[in-house]
Amino acid sequence: MNSELARSLPIGVFDSGVGGLTVLKALREALPAEDLVYLGDTARLPYGTKSPKSIERYACQATRLLQEQGIKLLVVACNTASAVALDALKAQMSPLPVIGVVEPGASAAVQAKPGGSHLVLATEATVRLGAYRRAIEHLDAAASVREHACEMLVSLAEEGWTDGEIATAIIRRYLDDASASASSPDSVILGCTHFPLLRDAIERCLEPGTTVVDSATTTAAVASRMLDETGLRSDGDTAGAIELLATDGATRFARVGGAFLGGKLDASDIRLVDL
Repeated sequence: MNSELARSLPIGVFDSGVGGLTVLKALREALPAEDLVYLGDTARLPYGTKSPKSIERYACQATRLLQEQGIKLLVVACNTASAVALDALKAQMSPLPVIGVVEPGASAAVQAKPGGSHLVLATEATVRLGAYRRAIEHLDAAASVREHACEMLVSLAEEGWTDGEIATAIIRRYLDDASASASSPDSVILGCTHFPLLRDAIERCLEPGTTVVDSATTTAAVASRMLDETGLRSDGDTAGAIELLATDGATRFARVGGAFLGGKLDASDIRLVDL
């Protein structure tokens, strides 16, 4: 493939559902000239309840569709798939570059607070897998890491209840539980792609000076650097296109996804695909 053709290909973004649209939004803000194609495997979500073998199989099946369509970079905008299937996806996609959401978030937290205390807010599945803990401890042996499951924050994000008394009360309860036997953390990592929608509310509930690490923006920054390093950045000067694919539920995808992208979506904007 010649370099001009490679630069013109879209960035592929994969998630088990709609949460990865926060990563898509961050990519659009960081890389406005790039074409983006997003695939949500909504027919088989949530991945977190599946076995590691099934997660790897599903992720490889879904991303193969993006690979066949033609992409220049794969962003795995799913914490569960990033934790379980990243090596398999890198092997499948080679020589194309592959980025997960765990490593960028862990790296940003360590750079912000070396030797610090880090609190990861995530889903039960991501906490169970311990991917952020392993990534942070690999980068900084002096760091301490707590991981706390916050399942209700997923529902708040999908319902659009991202501010107000209900959101604040639930966030405070989770933070109080997470810090019941420890001091306030130096950083809080939003270890679920739904949680950036609640960032403002979370920040208001934290002690002053606490760093909040958003895996969506950190992943977009890594993608931007990788395009430069590989010579794959688009040389276009117009806004790139966005294509949205899902394996089921276009109506719900549009309803929830519009809030994640910050704009109105219609079911006709989503193309259903069969894996």
